[in-house]
Amino acid sequence: MNTRHATLHAPHRRSTNIVRTERVARLVAGLVVIALGIALLTAAGSVLSVVLGAVVVLVGIVLTATGGLGHCPLYQKLGYVPPSLRGHH
Repeated sequence: MNTRHATLHAPHRRSTNIVRTERVARLVAGLVVIALGIALLTAAGSVLSVVLGAVVVLVGIVLTATGGLGHCPLYQKLGYVPPSLRGHH
């Protein structure tokens, strides 16, 4: 009989790699970009403008999410840590 054992891992807590000022800026910019994307979608007259509006909304969502979470996966991938957060991991 072949039994599989599931390995349970504790959830990985992502470290904060965005400083407070940048977090606030990302939140504000993200909300503005989402609003612009929605405006583009509501005024869309072509397929291209619908696609552009959707992309703009997605960019706004990413900005808002990273600002809210305080973690940027791209920063992590690049190994970037703001100087004021170095040594706080």
